Amino acid sequence: MGKFSLRPKKLDVFISKQFLLLFVGTFFICQFVLMMQFLWRYVDELIGKGLSIEVLAQFFWYMGLFLLPQALPLAILLSSLITFGNFGESSELTAIKAAGISLMQAFRPLIGIVVVIACFSFYFQNVVCPSANKSLGALLVSMKQKNPELEIPEGTFYDGIPNCNVYVEKKDIERGMLYGIMIYRITSSYEDAAIIIADSGSLSMTAEKKHLLLKLYSGEWFENMRQGDAVMARNVPYRRETFWHKDILIPFDANFNMADADDFSQEAQAKGLLKILHDIDSISQKADSTGTEYYRQERFSLYSVPSVSKDDSVRAMAQLKAKKVNIDTVFNAMPQDRKREMVSRALEKVRAGVSDYEFKGYVSAYTERVIRKHQLEAILKFTLSFACIIFFFIGAPLGAIVRKGGLGVPVIISVLVFIVYYIFENSGTKMAREGSWPVFFGAFLSTAVLAPLAVFFTIKATKDAAVFNPDFYTSLIQKVFGIKPKRYITSKEVIIEDPDYLTDMQELNRIGNELTAYEQQHRLFMAPNVVKTFFKTEVDEEIIRLSDELEGIINDLTNTHSRGVLYALNRYPVINPDAHTSPFRRNWLNIMTAVIVPLGIFFYFRIWRFRLTLLHDIRMIVKNNELTCERIRMIPEVQEEENKLKETQNETDNDTIE
Repeated sequence: MGKFSLRPKKLDVFISKQFLLLFVGTFFICQFVLMMQFLWRYVDELIGKGLSIEVLAQFFWYMGLFLLPQALPLAILLSSLITFGNFGESSELTAIKAAGISLMQAFRPLIGIVVVIACFSFYFQNVVCPSANKSLGALLVSMKQKNPELEIPEGTFYDGIPNCNVYVEKKDIERGMLYGIMIYRITSSYEDAAIIIADSGSLSMTAEKKHLLLKLYSGEWFENMRQGDAVMARNVPYRRETFWHKDILIPFDANFNMADADDFSQEAQAKGLLKILHDIDSISQKADSTGTEYYRQERFSLYSVPSVSKDDSVRAMAQLKAKKVNIDTVFNAMPQDRKREMVSRALEKVRAGVSDYEFKGYVSAYTERVIRKHQLEAILKFTLSFACIIFFFIGAPLGAIVRKGGLGVPVIISVLVFIVYYIFENSGTKMAREGSWPVFFGAFLSTAVLAPLAVFFTIKATKDAAVFNPDFYTSLIQKVFGIKPKRYITSKEVIIEDPDYLTDMQELNRIGNELTAYEQQHRLFMAPNVVKTFFKTEVDEEIIRLSDELEGIINDLTNTHSRGVLYALNRYPVINPDAHTSPFRRNWLNIMTAVIVPLGIFFYFRIWRFRLTLLHDIRMIVKNNELTCERIRMIPEVQEEENKLKETQNETDNDTIE
């Protein structure tokens, strides 16, 4: 018996080296592409801010850590595709199979490596990424608040300046002027906002970079004069000022100040798996207790009366119902002042109730959204790691099928696969985050789409199926839509043996007679029987036999030198012998097709069309048999043989008479 050895085989070491070298290179390429795409989203926070090299280095570092789990699946896809594409292009894959090693055995060392990478990806997302995401969020907020005078957009309100909303209609960057300025300054509340309108102005930073200097020209200043408890007053004085030139100093620290990363610690992306599960349980319990409290508050809200206890209000409503008092009659008997007061109080109560319901609805919706975010982030930690394995079983079989190495075809295929993954991943997570889809369905949408593709490509690669052979798809389309190929028979330069013309003529006449009888018996112009088409499928052995015999005669006659016979042979249609009986050769597929009504209708009319096509082909064959026999009789050798046969037949007849 052979000894079991843990030492890896030379082939496994060779394949692993090739894959790992390509994986390292493609990983940095994928990481660079993803970082450039991410950088493009936040380019406004970086350009013209005067950020130091240290801050930029932190930004790129945290961005790289954030995007690393997304780069791993794409790098595995591209590297595995190039690896086995190189093996196929250099015939090394053929040599491996010739040595008795299957494709799955060749995948074996790389499967172990990919599983290790997937485990590393999960560990990285669970341990490193939460801290990196928290730091990256704080860094982005800090960069956004630096030098706001350089990024005030045109035509929209900008809220980057503390306690101010600034609207600028037009900017002149060369002169540093702003035109059509509208400013909302907020003090203690939105009701105390001061509104400033100016024709033009400029915004600059003071020398110590602690204040913003706003110079305004030709404008007006409106401000409420609210103080203390005067908020509920109906008539509130306000101040209006018209100015030609006015300078406003706004406190603002333009130096780069790092935001507190703990402010982002409650985000789902800043938590590990155990923390997410713990917080989901805590938030769910809090949401349940809040919902229970809301229900308790609203249970007797219809009977609630201000300054009256719940029992008294219920008792009062019961007394009113017992006395059958008409509320409309009581209301119409009131004076006009009392009516207006009651209507005003009722409206205030309705508005307060609507506001209360809106607030409670917002709280409930926000809590559900937070729970969905946490659930989605917990699932994505697994799906993103599992994507590494799925992408390997897409890339490696595709490389073995395509057999093209380098960065040409593999890059195109990888980009297409990743685009499909990206679309389904983002669509699923967005719909799950918004609550339109269940969280589980949205998170696993991309996995559910790509996993069957991985299984399909792996099976096709192990069976050496021609998945990307254009002839295969051309024949499939022709078969589905009933497009038949045309014959194209040319004369042969070298003919070893001439056809047996007389025998072929006899066989053509026999086949023509049998096809005519078949046509009369089966009445192909009639609609097909539904039961026989979908539930009692049978093979038409007679038409298969006649088709094979006809093809044999045509194949024998292709050895002729006569152009007339070749012309007649090219006029024969190609018969599809089993297309007119049932859609598929397997009974369960035919039954499934019949159950699915739209599909069954399509295939029913398709079978009817094939029956009519077969009818036309039979008549064409019978007619073309006569033409072929005429062309054969025009051959001199055939004429001599026929004359000899006639003479022999005449002599035989004379002997018989004597």
